[in-house]
Amino acid sequence: MSTPTTDATQLEARPRDVREIIRDEQFMRGRILQALESGPLTIPQIAKAVGKPSHEVVCWVMGLRKYGWIAEIKEVDDDGYFPYQAVLREEA
Repeated sequence: MSTPTTDATQLEARPRDVREIIRDEQFMRGRILQALESGPLTIPQIAKAVGKPSHEVVCWVMGLRKYGWIAEIKEVDDDGYFPYQAVLREEA
C-alpha cells in the first residue's frame, strides 16, 4: 500500500483559486507594465515575460484593460492573439 505524497510539483500542478489570482493583480500590474515597456505583447508573450501561466495572465490583463492601464491593438497576430500595449496615464 503506497502513501500519497504532496511534493512541490503536485502543489504547483493544482490550479489556484480565481480569488487568489485576482488578489495578485495589484502585485502583477507593475510586472506586466514593465514587460510592455519594450512594446506590445500577446497574452502568451506576457505570461512568458512574467513567468506565470497564461490562464492567470488573462485575469490580470482583463483587469488592467478594464481600468485603463492597457489596451489591445485591434489587429490579431498570426496566431490569432491580440497584442496589448500600456496606456499613458496622467498622474493625479
